[in-house]
Amino acid sequence: MVKELDQDNLGEIIENNDTVVVQYMAGWCGNCRLMKPKFKKLASENENATFLMVDAEKFPESRKLAKVDNLPTFATFKNGSFKNQVQTNKFEPLKDLVNEVTNN
Repeated sequence: MVKELDQDNLGEIIENNDTVVVQYMAGWCGNCRLMKPKFKKLASENENATFLMVDAEKFPESRKLAKVDNLPTFATFKNGSFKNQVQTNKFEPLKDLVNEVTNN
């Protein structure tokens, strides 16, 4: 299941969950909309991780946690720390990123 952040509190969520995968997006971003169903598919296959959608324009503090400068950006956090990110509109790099953090 993918939750959509409704306040700028990603830091708290990262601290309170072992594994967090984030899609940084914006309403105007076509590639973000294109990737959303793929992100949801990975979320349904990895129930041991927390999957979040974060509007990068509405939540600047959350955006800073992964140094987001392009959309869509996907970022992973493990045990309270930033691990990795990828900026992509393709499924395979996203899947590889998720596997890095969920298979360890």
